[in-house]
Amino acid sequence: MPPVIKTADLVDAHDDEVRFCHLPFRRIGARRGMHGVVRTVRTFEDNTLVRRLLEEDGKGRVLVVDGAGSTRVALVGDKLAALGRDHGWAGVVVNGAIRDAAEIEAMDFVVFALGTSPKKSAKGGYGEVDVPVSFGGIVIAPGEVLYADEDGVLVASRPVHEG
Repeated sequence: MPPVIKTADLVDAHDDEVRFCHLPFRRIGARRGMHGVVRTVRTFEDNTLVRRLLEEDGKGRVLVVDGAGSTRVALVGDKLAALGRDHGWAGVVVNGAIRDAAEIEAMDFVVFALGTSPKKSAKGGYGEVDVPVSFGGIVIAPGEVLYADEDGVLVASRPVHEG
């Protein structure tokens, strides 16, 4: 597993450069945290574009999914998490819900989400890729760097960690 960069340490050392995403995310997966360059999807209760990106080579990036905070349906489940893991993504942040939490919890992967829902999403292809998204009091743009662990989710315009 890649080393976890502690968000609390980043705030202590770089508070003026990091933005805190103020949402009550739940961490699901065997990995304790993640960091990487951001790609984004903005959608509402449709995970077609999420799947499309997770099928690409992740190159250690983090997929940020703005599902408008809806917890009515899941935007990521065990199959999509496995795609992300197998294609080299560092992890996924979902402003919305996921499902198959027990299966994802056992994976060498990590997803941060607002909660869970057993309902699957629509498959109409709705949404936008690689656009700035806004939730938790911050804007997250493609190409920025996201750090996440059990203490929270931070975003910076450039890498602020050592190594």
